[in-house]
Amino acid sequence: MLAFVSMFGPPEEAGIQAFHVDMETGSLTPAKETLAGGQTFFLAIAPDCRTLYSVRAEHFGGQNHEEIVAWRIRGRDGLLEEINRQSTCGTASCFLSLDVAGRTLLVANYTTGSVAALPVKKDGSLGKVASFYEHEGASVHPDRQASAHAHSIIASPENRFAYAADLGTDRIVCYRLDADLARLTPHSPGSVKVPLGAGPRHVRFHPAGRQLYVIHELANSVSVYDYDAWSGSLAERQGISTLPRHFLGESAAADLAITPGGDFLYATNRGHDSIAVFRICPDGLLEALDIVPSLGEGPQNLAITPDGRLMFCANMGGGNVSVFRIDAATGQIVPASAPTAVRKPACIALIE
Repeated sequence: MLAFVSMFGPPEEAGIQAFHVDMETGSLTPAKETLAGGQTFFLAIAPDCRTLYSVRAEHFGGQNHEEIVAWRIRGRDGLLEEINRQSTCGTASCFLSLDVAGRTLLVANYTTGSVAALPVKKDGSLGKVASFYEHEGASVHPDRQASAHAHSIIASPENRFAYAADLGTDRIVCYRLDADLARLTPHSPGSVKVPLGAGPRHVRFHPAGRQLYVIHELANSVSVYDYDAWSGSLAERQGISTLPRHFLGESAAADLAITPGGDFLYATNRGHDSIAVFRICPDGLLEALDIVPSLGEGPQNLAITPDGRLMFCANMGGGNVSVFRIDAATGQIVPASAPTAVRKPACIALIE
């Protein structure tokens, strides 16, 4: 297995580092490193595992629009060959995802509060932005929610809708998706409000497709929504904290990941520097099990292997990637190996 890790340092140090993964020991062995000529942030891999996409910025969140770079994956050492690049039409482009079939690439632009869809061609290259929407509004936090800040966007399991979390407006925004044309169209109802001041960041569907899970950066919590695949509607069922009950320090939730079988959910806390462990009950609701140190400062991103045995955590502030072994019966996680030093790791993408 290969793990690609984006490195969010200054342009002369930023790039993508590939690692060979030992599935038995959890150890990471450096393979090829690719310098991207700019800051590198979020990653996404095509369903056929032949193409990697990355966000590239001259200055992340600056005045100039950022780019998405399409890379052809060459061989088993993580060698990357640039295919082409396209503008995101926004700044602080912080999230990438592909539709189920890999025909459309979706991007969320944090600073400019917008989302976009780009067509993916047969060779993995990207066409120019085909759909683009700027969100409007604000919420209650005076600094973080003075305007719209789109933070993620993903396609629904049946590929009919796309859902974007907007941290600035406290909304989950729904679009109809035509993946053949990379076309987003506002849906009705167009959005669902989350609790005021929560700051929704990332969204993930349960593998069975009946629930949507939302991690809230400002509230340090996860919300559970029942999902109706016919109408696209969301109904909130639960909100649960990712932090210990008596924790009084500063922390900001970042990412969530679900095991392939849909039995367990994990969420990261930056500040408390931990990973919250939840059981997913048969009705989709969450039961808190544990909170485990992330083994580094600022756990930014999680990735779970397709067999559900290992979980990777990018500790961006701590400059390392930690690897945990997942107990398939209990969901508990234990370190599989010592953390591996990486320059400001931001995102992890895996291929078998």
